[in-house]
Amino acid sequence: MNTLFHDLVPAELRARWTAEGRYPGKTLFELFEERVAAHPEAPAVIDGEGTMSYAELHRAALGTARALVEAGTRPGDVVAVNLANGRTACVVDLAAAAAGAVCLPYPVGRRRQETFAMLRRSRASVAVVTRRIGGTDHGLMLEELRPELPYLREVFVLGEPPAGMRSLDAVLADPPEPLDPPVRPDPDSAARLLVSSGSEAEPKMVAYSHNALAGGRGEFVRSLVRGEEPPRIMFLVPLASSFGSTGTSVTIAVLGGTLVVLPRFDAAAAVTAIERHRPTHVMGVPTMFQEMLADPRLAPGAPDRIDTSSLTALVCGGAGVDPQTVADCVRAFGCAFVNLYGSADGVNCHTQVEDDLATVQTTAGRPNPAVTEIRITGDDGREVPAGEVGEIWSRGPMSPLCYVNAPELDRQYRTEGGWVRTGDLGRIDGTGRLNVTGRKKEIIIRAGLNISPAEVEQGVNTHPSVKSAVCLGVPDPLLGERVCVWVVPLPGTEVPDLEGMRSFLYEEQGMERAKLPELFHVVDELPISPAGKVDKHALRASVTASAGS
Repeated sequence: MNTLFHDLVPAELRARWTAEGRYPGKTLFELFEERVAAHPEAPAVIDGEGTMSYAELHRAALGTARALVEAGTRPGDVVAVNLANGRTACVVDLAAAAAGAVCLPYPVGRRRQETFAMLRRSRASVAVVTRRIGGTDHGLMLEELRPELPYLREVFVLGEPPAGMRSLDAVLADPPEPLDPPVRPDPDSAARLLVSSGSEAEPKMVAYSHNALAGGRGEFVRSLVRGEEPPRIMFLVPLASSFGSTGTSVTIAVLGGTLVVLPRFDAAAAVTAIERHRPTHVMGVPTMFQEMLADPRLAPGAPDRIDTSSLTALVCGGAGVDPQTVADCVRAFGCAFVNLYGSADGVNCHTQVEDDLATVQTTAGRPNPAVTEIRITGDDGREVPAGEVGEIWSRGPMSPLCYVNAPELDRQYRTEGGWVRTGDLGRIDGTGRLNVTGRKKEIIIRAGLNISPAEVEQGVNTHPSVKSAVCLGVPDPLLGERVCVWVVPLPGTEVPDLEGMRSFLYEEQGMERAKLPELFHVVDELPISPAGKVDKHALRASVTASAGS
C-alpha cells in the first residue's frame, strides 16, 4: 500500500452515524454480493453490448479481481481506471473492491499532464486503460510516463497492449478462477478516489470510504426512488466522474438496480435509449438536457413522439441550471426535475421528486442530514443569520476522508470538526431550502464591482433564441476583468448581437448596466470536459478581453 488516507471527520461523529444506522458497516463488494444473492438473473448493466445480469457481473468481477491480485495488487493499493461507460468499467470497479484495493476512475479524454498528475499524486500501483481514445494512444502514453511513476507496477490495457503490459481483453475473455474469498477491508477505509476539477493547476482527488459511498451517497439516490422496485438509472455523465460515482457503487451495489449507460453522450441516442430501456431516472448535466430538448421527437404531438412514461425524474447536477431549462424539461419529458447541488469535495443538497416547479427552479432543496448538513458561514467561519449570504460548508455521512496526498488542500478546504469549505456562496431561505448564489472564486470583479456570472447566465438563458449560455470573467488590463458571455442558439433561431443582448437584459430583465456583458460570442456548441461539464478553462483560453474588444 503506497498511500495512507487519514480521516478528517472526528471519530466520534463517524461512530454516531454508524449507531444511527446511517452506515451499513459493510464493504461495497459485500453489499453487491447481497444483491447478487437476492436476484442473480436481474439486469445489472445495460450498455451497447446488451444486458449483463448480476450473476454475470459477479463472475466477471471476481475473475478480474484474481487477475489484479496475481499481478501483485495488495489491499489498500490504488487502481487507476480509464475506461468508457459500459460493463467493463463496472467489472473493473467491482474487481478492485473485491481485491480490497482503492479505485481511482477518471474520465476518458484526460490529457498527458493530468494523467501523470493523478497517477503520481495517488501513487497508483496499477492502471487499467483503453489503448486508444480518439487520437490518443494511452498505452504508449503510460509507457512513456512509467519511468517517472515509481509506484506503478502493472498496466492492464483494453486493446492490444504495448510490450510489458497486460491484456485486459484476455482477462475478460478467459478470466482466472474467481477470487475466493474476496478481501474484506474495514468499511471505514478508503474505497474510491473521486476526481474534482476545481481551480487548481492539477485535478484534486478526494478519498471516500465504503461507508461514505454506500451510506451518505447511497441515501442521496435512495431519496429519489419511488416505489418498491429497484431503480433503472441512465447515466449520461461518465461513471468515472464524481456525479457518476453513484453508478456502480450505489445503483448496483447498494440499491440492486439496473445501470443504463451509453459509451459516450449523444443527444439523439440518449432520447432513443429512454424509450428502448425504460429508465426510471436520468442523470445528466444542464448542457446534456438542453441538447436533448432540441430533439423533435420530444415535441408535443410529434408523430414519432418518444415514450417517456417510465421516467420518475431527471436529475441534473454538475452546474447551475436556468429556470427555463427546468420548465422545458418537465414539459418535454413529462416527469419531475431534480436540481442537484454537489461536488466531489463532499457537499450535496437536492430538491425532491414531489417539489413544485418554482422550488426546483430557484433552490437546491432542503439539506438532508442523512447525507450531509449545510451551514452558511461568514469570513470568520461563524454561521451567519438565516437569509444572509455566506460560504457554504458541509459535513455529514457522505463526507470524504481527505484529499489525496495533498495536505495543502486539506488545510485550504477542510476545517476543525470535519467540515468541508466549498468555496460556494449561498443562503438558507425562510423555508429551510438552500439557494446557491455563486462561487467565491467565480465572482467577476470589474473595476471593484463584484458580479455573479450565474446571475448573468440566468438572464441570458431567458432569451427565446438561446439554447444555453455561459458567463465568465476574462482578464482586462484596465478593469481587472470584463463580463464575457458565450451562447448556443436554438436551432432555426438567430440570437441578437452584443448590443441587442445588452438591451434585452437591461430593458426586459432589469439587469444593472454594470453587470451587462461586454464581450459576446455565438458558438455552435460549448466545449465539454471529460467529466461532462462545460470546459470553462477552454472557453477562457479561446478569447481575451483585448481580442474580444
